[in-house]
Amino acid sequence: MGFVLGGVLSVGLLAYLVYAMFFPERF
Repeated sequence: MGFVLGGVLSVGLLAYLVYAMFFPERF
């Protein structure tokens, strides 16, 4: 269960970093 939660958090963080890289004017 903790492994699944960790995977979801890592994917979410990765998506957030990619989003921040492509749309820097919003941060």
